[in-house]
Amino acid sequence: MSGDPQQAAAARRGWLLSAPALLLLAVGATGPLAIMLVYSFLEPGDYGNVEWALSFEAWFNVILNRDIFDGTLSFADAHLSIFWRSAKLALLTTLFAFVVGFPTAWFIATRNAGARTALLFLITIPFWTNLLIRTFAINQIIRNEGFLNTFLLWIGAIDQPIVMLYTDFAVFLGMTYVYLPLMVLPLFAAIDRFDMALLQAGYDLYASRWQILRHVIVPVVKPGIIAGSILVFIPALGAYVTPRILGGGRNMMIGNFIELQFGQGRNWPLGAALSVVLLVLVSAALIVYTRFATGGDKPHG
Repeated sequence: MSGDPQQAAAARRGWLLSAPALLLLAVGATGPLAIMLVYSFLEPGDYGNVEWALSFEAWFNVILNRDIFDGTLSFADAHLSIFWRSAKLALLTTLFAFVVGFPTAWFIATRNAGARTALLFLITIPFWTNLLIRTFAINQIIRNEGFLNTFLLWIGAIDQPIVMLYTDFAVFLGMTYVYLPLMVLPLFAAIDRFDMALLQAGYDLYASRWQILRHVIVPVVKPGIIAGSILVFIPALGAYVTPRILGGGRNMMIGNFIELQFGQGRNWPLGAALSVVLLVLVSAALIVYTRFATGGDKPHG
């Protein structure tokens, strides 16, 4: 095969040409993670930073607490509660974003070309505004003197303002609003490639609407569902701005708790250990979700 040496040489040249970019990406991606991993095995400094002495105390404190008086051990309930709240709100945000985003994406994909362009333009408009401004907009809507409570009081639906701000509901609502476009766009891309003739074929075979949705539509657009879920779940789990503004100090999520360790807490090793734990949990969740979502895909003989 006379062409094989030439192809091998071309492949080597391609790798050599891309090596600088690959090296830069590798350093940029793994460098900060390596720093966090190293810091998690060091001792905290008196005023922040770290002391370069090997210690496993940070990893110990992720799950357990040691009483400062008698040295007894107990579970770090606050840490576990924050992890649970973060995972719960991220899952709820992903689920609700899918429930709202799927019919929205289907509606857009089934319009004519001009309408689709206009609707996609409207979906992307929130990205033109800073995340902080969008979160403050939600704050102004749901606070006690905000637009929603003022309107409900004006029409007589309520006698006193409904407390929504600084609750898990406020964080959930804010994250759903912020990350909803990240669910709609991948779903639209998948639905736009869907062959509508499959629907007619399903109806010809006397399938119900639910059967068509479950056995025809969902399997075909599954890549869009997976992509949208990942794009929403990851930033929602590590969200900082939205929980900080809408949740306040009483409804802290893991991103806020990590920032607290590097800021007021001045415990950089614990913050680094929590960051690594968060990374491991996200990676594990993504692997399990992806394998579960694609587990039914089998090659046809």
